[in-house]
Amino acid sequence: MQRTDFSEMACSIARTLDVMGEPWSPLILRDIFVGMSRFEQIQADLGISRKVLTERLNHLVDRGVLERRPYDNRPRYEYVLTGKGLELIDVLMVMVAWGDKWLAGEAGPPVLYRHHACGEVSHVELSCSHCGKPMHANDIDVLPGPGAAV
Repeated sequence: MQRTDFSEMACSIARTLDVMGEPWSPLILRDIFVGMSRFEQIQADLGISRKVLTERLNHLVDRGVLERRPYDNRPRYEYVLTGKGLELIDVLMVMVAWGDKWLAGEAGPPVLYRHHACGEVSHVELSCSHCGKPMHANDIDVLPGPGAAV
C-alpha cells in the first residue's frame, strides 16, 4: 500500500509528520542525539531490522535532518544531526515532557535532562516568543497564515 504524501499538504504538522511521523524515526533521532551515531549501535539499541533502519536513515538524510559521514575506508557511515535535525529534538523534548507527565507512572521519568545554562535538571515548557508567557492549547487562537491553502 502506498503511503500518503503529507509533504504537499498546507499544514506544518502534516509536513513534519512526513519527515518523522512513523514510529522509528523519533527513536532513531533520539539515539543519534544521545551519541549512538553508527548503524550497528542504533540497530542494537532499537532491535530494528537492517532493512527498516536503512530506509529510515536514508529518508532522514534525504530530508536534510541527518548527515551521513564516512568513518572507515569501507563504505561505513556515522550519522550526525544537522541544524534541521537538532531543531526536531526540540519537538521530541515536548514529547518527553508529555510522556513523563502522563505515562511515566510511579517509577518516574526514565531519563532526566540537565539544562546547560543553569545546571538544573528541568523539562521543556512552551512559551510565547513575544511576551514569554506560557503558551498552551487553551492560550491560543488558530488563524490562517500566509501559506494557508486557498
